Formats: sequence, C-alpha cells, structure tokens
Amino acid sequence: MDRFDFVIIGAGTAGEAAANKARALGATAAIIDREWFGGSCPHVGCIPSKALLHSASEHAGGADYPWSRASERRDYMVNRAPDAEEPDDSGHVEALESAGAVTRRGQARIVDRGVVEIQGGDETERLRATHVVVAVGSVSKRPPVDGLDQVRTWTNREATLTRELPRSLLVLGGGPTGCELAQVYARFGVPTTIVQPGPRLLTADHPRNAEAVADGLRASGVSVRTAVRATRARAGAGADGADIIELDDGTSVEAHAILLAVGRSFPIQDIGLEIYGLDPAAREPFPRDGRLRVAEGLWVIGDAAGPELHTHQGHYQGELAVRMALGEDVSPDYRALPRATYTDPEAAFVGRSLEQAEAAGIDAFEAVADFATTARGYAVEATIGHVTIVVDRATRQLVGAAMACPDASAAIHECVLAIQARVPLEVLAATIHAFPSTSRILDGLYAEALGRLDGVAAPA
Repeated sequence: MDRFDFVIIGAGTAGEAAANKARALGATAAIIDREWFGGSCPHVGCIPSKALLHSASEHAGGADYPWSRASERRDYMVNRAPDAEEPDDSGHVEALESAGAVTRRGQARIVDRGVVEIQGGDETERLRATHVVVAVGSVSKRPPVDGLDQVRTWTNREATLTRELPRSLLVLGGGPTGCELAQVYARFGVPTTIVQPGPRLLTADHPRNAEAVADGLRASGVSVRTAVRATRARAGAGADGADIIELDDGTSVEAHAILLAVGRSFPIQDIGLEIYGLDPAAREPFPRDGRLRVAEGLWVIGDAAGPELHTHQGHYQGELAVRMALGEDVSPDYRALPRATYTDPEAAFVGRSLEQAEAAGIDAFEAVADFATTARGYAVEATIGHVTIVVDRATRQLVGAAMACPDASAAIHECVLAIQARVPLEVLAATIHAFPSTSRILDGLYAEALGRLDGVAAPA
C-alpha cells in the first residue's frame, strides 16, 4: 500500500490548493476525483458564468455578440471542443502531476483511519495517509416541490454549458448563482423569472447590495418575485409545452427550463467519515465553522467546511490545512472574507453590516455614499448603487464594507485588507486615492467617519 503525507479526496479548488501546497512544502500528496480535476469552478461555475456575463453585457450594449459567439467563447474558457459534451480537465491533471502530486480518478472512500480506497472501473486501490483531506465540494439542492422530478430542470451545470438558449427560464433561488445566470439569459432575450422565498435576493449579502442587484435584474428584463415559494410543478401544462410552477401566493410561472439555485448540499454521506467517529447522516456531522481539522488526521476543506461557499475560501483553506497539519502555528481567520456577485452592477461585501455589528455587541456606525451621485457614478451614467463602510467606534477601525457599482469586486479589496490588518481609520483617511475611482468614494467616507468620531461636522 503506497503511503503519502496527504491523501486528498476531491480535486476542486480546495483540493488542488492542498496538493500544491503540500508539494511546495516537501510533503507527498495523492489527490483523487471521480469526475473533473479542477472541480466545478473552471468547468461549470465561476469561469463559464463570468464569461457568459461578459458576453451578455456586450450583447445588451449593442455589440455584435450573438449567443453563438457567447457559447463558443464559453467553450474556449472551459476547454471544451466544439464536438464535445464535456470540458477537458487534462490541464489540471498535468499541472498537479508536474508539481509532483499523484493523481487518481475514481470513487474514494475511507475504509480505515488513514486508509483511502479508490474504486476506478474494475480496479481497486488503497492508499495510506498520515492526513486524509476531504475536499468534495457541493452539489445543487433539489427543493421539495411536488412534481419537480417530472419537469425539465437545470443545475448550474446545464445553465453554464448549454449551447442552445431556452425559450423561457425560471430560476428558483435568488443567491449569487441564480442572480448572475438570470441576468445572462434575460440579456440574450430569454423571458426570465427569478423566484426567491425570502423577502429579498442575496440574503447573505448586504441589504443595499440586494436592492441594487434586484434593480439591475429588472433593468435587464428579469421578472423578480420575492417572498414567494414554489409548491407544485406540472410538466408540459403551459403554452408551447412549457412547464408550470405553482407558487404559494396562488400565482404560477411558465418556463421551458427551470434552474435550481436554492442552495448547495455536500456529498459526504458515502466517504467513510464514520471511521473517525463522525455521523455523516447527522444534521451537522461536524461544525461548519471553517475549523478545517475535524478529527485526528482528518481535515475538511472547501464548501463542506464552511463558514461560506467561495472559490477563494476553498483555496485559502486548502493551503492553510496543509500548513496546520505540518505543524505551523496558524489558524483560520474569516474576519475579512470577501463576497462578490458579478451581476451588473457588481455587488461586494466584507465583514459585517451595521445590523450584524450591533448584534455582535459592537458600538458601530455606518457611512453611506449614493454611487449614482459620485463623480465615478456620473461618469458611467449610473442610476443605482452605493458604497458603505461600517466603523467600530471603540477601535476606530473598519468592521465591514459593502458596495454595488461597476467595479465593486475589485474596489472592495482595500476594505478587505483594512479589516484583515486592522488599519486605523486615520491611516485610511490619509491615503491618497486616484480620482475619480470607486476607491476615491471610500476616501470621502473615511473622512466623514473620522469627523463623526472626533465630533467634527462634515462639510456642507
């Protein structure tokens, strides 16, 4: 039985990061996946969706960018040949092997402490590990809707890989995936409705971001339905053979494709966690607080680890778990974990909202700028958007920031660094920001906040 310092189950972003960090630190590593090396992000997640968002923006802006061109560009981005159904993950395999990792394709299961069995076709192999790392990612949830199994449903997989536009689309779920893909298809002329059970879209995001994204979706032609839930599906009962989804307010929506974007579940039931004394069938087999080490010699990274679901979080956790396992005195820190939704406008958020800060016992206040009335907003003819900071009065530091504007996913990182490094507000306010960038808006907010802390009125 071959022995490794690390045997990694799952070769998505988190697993790849763990394998590469292990090799960089001189440890041996084997990594296993049952499908795509590289995972969802480069094949049916972040990369194709962002390519499609760009294409849809170009198309909506009047450029010569039809769906055929968008589909071809998406295929290029996911490394899928014109005559192929699936993306090609060979580049990920080659990169891992070049780094010195051993790759295996098959179904992996823990059969003893430190022993992982791989079933690949008719062959079975066992590997011994000092540390077993679980990086299995997540899959789309299916909501408990009567008759849903009889209608045409998509997950992010079909929605990012399809080569044909649907005649109409219903998106169940108003998180980042649902919002981004709703805007893509609406901008290509597909009648699109998004249904969100909660009172607003992007429930984990800042409320102002949710409002701006909803406005952006409506401007793109999306019908946004909030505070309503799907209750029943009727296959082919609508016009032109569309499926009908009945809602709990007595109305219904017809669509030829139904995208399931109500959340993610974690495929951890059949990988042998019980060997380590965990109950994979339990509601919470282990705390999803991002602690990474869940038992002696057992690590969970990526989506299943929590506290949230982000590619950048998975990469961070993959590297950190290996460093922790090899004895470095480090531990996870999620205070400055950024979130970004790449709709038009983009939305980004880090740290806490004012309400979250106050609920945590922080004496905080916020400063808010209407993006549309800033120099940058005027320049791009914005009608919606904001930039918000949340300040802790006691420490005189940022504890949160949110923004909805064209370059939010980039501009937020000044606030990410400020929170991570506990930069004093005085330093932020004294920093020179290029005019008229989005970061220059932060400059004004820092000055306003500093004045409030020191009892100095802001200029009229």
